[in-house]
Amino acid sequence: MNIENIEAFVYAVHLGSFVKTAEALYLAQPSVTARINSLERELNVKLFHRKGKQISLNEKGKIFLPYAQQILHSYQESKFKLHQPINTPDILKIGCASSISNYIIPEILPSFKLKYPDVNVKILTGHSNDILDKVLNKEVDFGMVRSVNHFQIESVLYRHDPIGLFAYSNHPLLKRNEVTIEEVSKQPLIYFDYGSVDWLMINGLFESKNLKPNIILEVDSMEAAKNLVINGMGISFLPKHCVLAELENSRLFHVPLSSSSSQLDVKIDFIYRKGERRPSFIDFFTNK
Repeated sequence: MNIENIEAFVYAVHLGSFVKTAEALYLAQPSVTARINSLERELNVKLFHRKGKQISLNEKGKIFLPYAQQILHSYQESKFKLHQPINTPDILKIGCASSISNYIIPEILPSFKLKYPDVNVKILTGHSNDILDKVLNKEVDFGMVRSVNHFQIESVLYRHDPIGLFAYSNHPLLKRNEVTIEEVSKQPLIYFDYGSVDWLMINGLFESKNLKPNIILEVDSMEAAKNLVINGMGISFLPKHCVLAELENSRLFHVPLSSSSSQLDVKIDFIYRKGERRPSFIDFFTNK
């Protein structure tokens, strides 16, 4: 079966005339008519109702249309894949912690698409533990998370991500050159991402001093935590990469913790299943 005849048929259906089909395919109108006639002879059925220059699908044409579209799609897809590098996947699935998908992926993905324009990228988001599950279940090619550990995964460091304490404008702690964790414990605190590595580190900071923080609210949304602080609900420990815009616009302010209280740092890692070949695209991002 001639693929050009099928192509002319599909175009004619969607454009509604042989004349418009000829224009779209850069052909003379008689050539389009000849292709349709050839296809009908091969199938031994008529596919269109014809009335002057107007055409419409008949019942046989309606039956044939989905098969013609599938044949044409398969042909075009095979042509595309034949011209791709052998080891380059056509879809890259990356699992990302929500804060990473919001603030880091937009920074690193444009250069990737410049180098690999034909690779379609699909981003799946969730908490770091959700992404860990997706990696283990082979739902994604690799994950990008904030410090998770599991005996079945390998980790590749992308970068360190300091955690800071942030407050709204005119908060009394901003008047101090240095703030202790004891002083912080007395302030209304908004906790982000309960149970995460960030949360465990922050909680450990208070526990090391036998302090009980004044937690007024726990949220699982970075944007919610930031906006609650901006609107004066309290202060919050947040990853620094997530508040750059708010710092620049003077909507949030960094609280200067004392040196004994400021060693909060989380790693951002790429993760993949142990025992499997390291995904090649990880090297692209880590070598930037």
